[in-house]
Amino acid sequence: MKSPLSCLVILGVLVCASSDVLAAQPLEVSERQVRLSAGILERVIDLTHGNLSTMRLRADGHDLLAEPALEVSVTVTRAEPNARPKGLAPGEGGSIDSVQTFRPGQHVDPGQYDDASLGQTTRWVEPVRIQASEWAQDFTVGQPEVSTPAPEVSRLTVRAEARKGGALEGLGITLVYEVYRDEPVVRKWVEIVNRGRIWRKIERLTIDDIVLAPDISGRVPLTQAGYGVPPCMFGCTSSDGTFGVIAASEIPSALRLIADNGAMGYHPAMFEWVLGPGETFVSEPVFLYAFSGPVEPTISARSTPLDRAVEGPFQRFLTQRIGIVGAQQPCDAPQWLTWATFGPNLDDALIRQLADRAARAGFVQFLIDDGWQRDRLGTEPDRVKFPDFAATTDYIRARGLKLGLWLSCFRDANSPDRKAWPEARSLPVVTRLGGIAMSFTTPWREFYAQDLAKLHERYGAVYFKQDFSNIIYGDLAEGHPNRTRKESLLRGLRGLLEAQDRLRALAPEVMNELTHEILWDTPGAPCDLAALKHAARYHVSPNACRGIVPRPRPGQKAPVIDPQKLRADLLGACLQSRQIFYAHRGLPLYCLEFYGAATEDHEGSLSPEVQDRQVVSWLLGAPLVFSGDLGTLSDRHLAHYQKRFARVNRLQRSWDIYRHFQFSGVPAPNDDDWHWWGKLNDEGCGAVVVVRGTGGAERRAINIPWVKSDRSYVVTALFTEQPLGTFTGRQLQSAGVEVTLPVHGQEILELTPGQ
Repeated sequence: MKSPLSCLVILGVLVCASSDVLAAQPLEVSERQVRLSAGILERVIDLTHGNLSTMRLRADGHDLLAEPALEVSVTVTRAEPNARPKGLAPGEGGSIDSVQTFRPGQHVDPGQYDDASLGQTTRWVEPVRIQASEWAQDFTVGQPEVSTPAPEVSRLTVRAEARKGGALEGLGITLVYEVYRDEPVVRKWVEIVNRGRIWRKIERLTIDDIVLAPDISGRVPLTQAGYGVPPCMFGCTSSDGTFGVIAASEIPSALRLIADNGAMGYHPAMFEWVLGPGETFVSEPVFLYAFSGPVEPTISARSTPLDRAVEGPFQRFLTQRIGIVGAQQPCDAPQWLTWATFGPNLDDALIRQLADRAARAGFVQFLIDDGWQRDRLGTEPDRVKFPDFAATTDYIRARGLKLGLWLSCFRDANSPDRKAWPEARSLPVVTRLGGIAMSFTTPWREFYAQDLAKLHERYGAVYFKQDFSNIIYGDLAEGHPNRTRKESLLRGLRGLLEAQDRLRALAPEVMNELTHEILWDTPGAPCDLAALKHAARYHVSPNACRGIVPRPRPGQKAPVIDPQKLRADLLGACLQSRQIFYAHRGLPLYCLEFYGAATEDHEGSLSPEVQDRQVVSWLLGAPLVFSGDLGTLSDRHLAHYQKRFARVNRLQRSWDIYRHFQFSGVPAPNDDDWHWWGKLNDEGCGAVVVVRGTGGAERRAINIPWVKSDRSYVVTALFTEQPLGTFTGRQLQSAGVEVTLPVHGQEILELTPGQ
C-alpha cells in the first residue's frame, strides 16, 4: 500500500508517482502539505492539524525563512450597534483647504481618520486576531483546490470557514496562490467574506505574514520611498549577495507596507474595511520573486544577481504577467509642457508661440498644463483666454505635435459634473481654487472617464495629466459606499484606478498619466506597481524645475541673473533626474515623468553641453518632461535640441531604446566620476549612455556587460560622430571601449551588429 505522501494531486489530477517525476510540477498537493515549485523558488505549505503555515521557502535550494510563517493575519471586530455606520450629511464635517497641506513634512496625520470626531457613534468591539497558522482554533479548512485559470498559470486556493456557534460565525477566509510557467514567482492574495448577520471590520491585514532568515539581511529598495510612502518592492538578499527574493506589493500608494522581516500587507495606520452581511473583501496581490547567481566583479563595479534579475527577466515578468499599461502604448517623447515658467498664466497667443518653438526644437508632444480651463477647474475651456479652444488645439496639432491636457478632480458649482452628480462630492468638503473635490468612490468616476474621452474626441488630446490631491483626506458622505474615512482611502484609490481602466476602454489611443499628487499627496507618492497596472505614465515627485528665472509680477523689479548659478542648477537637475529614475529601477522607467529639464537660457546659462546633459540624463527612461521659457532660446538652442532629439528618436525607432535600461556591473549615478548605463535590446543593440562628472580621468574604459558574448558589434560615438571600431561581445564585457570626455561631458554610443 502506498503512503499518503506518495499520492498527490497535481494540477487537479490525482496521481501516484515518484518524487523525481513530481519535482517538475508547479503544484503538488497531499494530505499534509502543498509544494509550489516556481523555477528556482520553492514554497512548501504545511496543512496538518487544520492549520496553514509555510514551513519552507527556498531560492535555488537556499533556505529563506527564519521560522514557520503565520501565513496570513488579520484583526476582526464587530459593530456595536450591529448596523451600518452612519455617514455625514451635507453641511456636516466641516471643510479642508487642500493647499494648506502643501508644506513639506505636514502631511495628513493618520489620527485625523478618527470617525468619532465627526460624530460617528459606531463602536468596534471584541477584537479577534486571526492567523492561518492557528486556524484550527476557530476555522475548518477545506481541501485545497488546484486550477489553471489561464494558459501557463497554476492556482492554488485554500478556503477556511469559521465554525458555527463561534464568535466569528459566518466569516470565511480564502488564500489564493499563483505560479507561472518558467517564472520564479509565487503571487498571493486574500479574500474575506462575511456570510453572517453581524457587521464586521477588518484591519491590520498582513497578506503574506512571513519572517525571513537573519542572513537574508540585505534590503535594497527598488522603487523610491518618500513623503511617508514606502517603496512597493525591495530586494531581500543574502549576506553575500548571491541569492534572495524581491518582495513586491501591488497595493497602491501609502496603504501598503513591506516590513523589514519580509511580511507584506496593508499599512496598519491607513487601512481598514467594513464587511456588511453578504459582502466580500478581496486584497491586492503581493509576490515573491527569487534570484540567484554569483556576484561578478567587472572592471568598473560588481554585477549582482539581484541587479541582473531586475533589469532583465523581472521586467519581462512585470510586463507579461502583472500587466504594465504603458507597454501597450507608443513612447511619444520628448514632451514639453507649459507649467514651470508660465504657471496658469496662459492664453491663445502664448500657446501658439510656444507650440511653434517646441516644434522647431524637435518636441513631439505638447502638454497644456494648469490654466486652460475656466477658473482652473473642470474640463471647460476659459473663453476669455481661449475664445476658440478648438482652434488653439488644432494649431498645436498642425505643428506636428501631439496634444496633452492637464486636469484635476476638483469642480465648481457650475461644472457639468456637479449638476449631474450633486451628491458625489467628498465629505468633509475638500476645497481648492474655489472648487471642491469629487469622490472617486462614487459612480461619478464613470462621468469623469467619459468626460475625458469627450475631450479626446473634441480636441484631439491623446495625453491627460491628472492632478491635485483629494483621496488622502477621506470621504464619509452618507450615500457613498464608504463606511469609515479610513476605508474610503483604499476605495478612493481603487476608484481612481478603475476610472483609468474605463478611460482606456473608451479611448484606447489615449495616454493616461497620474501624478504623485492625485495618487496621494503634494509632494507625494513615488511610483508603484498599482499605478502602472492602470496608467500609462506616472509623474514622480518632486516638481523641481531648476535653472529657471521667475517672471516678475507687475511692479516688481526683474531678478538679478547669475548665469553660473543657473547653469549649476541646470546640471543639478540632470543629476537629480538620474538619481530619481535609478531609485525607481525596479519599474519600467519609460513610464515615468520627472519634471526638471529647463528649456530656458539667461546670458548663456543653457550651453550646448548642458543641453546634451539634459538629453542624456532623461534617457534613463524616456525624455519626459521638459519645461521652461522657450522664448528665451536662440535659433542655435532650438537647432541643437532638434539635432539631439532627432538622433535619440532615430535610436528609438531602430532599437526601441526607451523600453530598456541596464545598470548591472557599472557605477551607479553620480556627478563625481564617470557612470554609464545601457539602453540595449535583447540582441545587445541600441545605445549606451556615458556621462562624466567633476572628477575622474579624462579617458575611461567603458565596459558593456549586457551584450551577447558570442557576437560582434560596431560601436559609434554619436555626439562626436566618430567610429570607435568593431568589437566582440567578450571584449566589450571584459575590457570595454575607450572613451574620452571633458568634465561634465557626455556621449551616446550606438551598438549595431558587426560582420
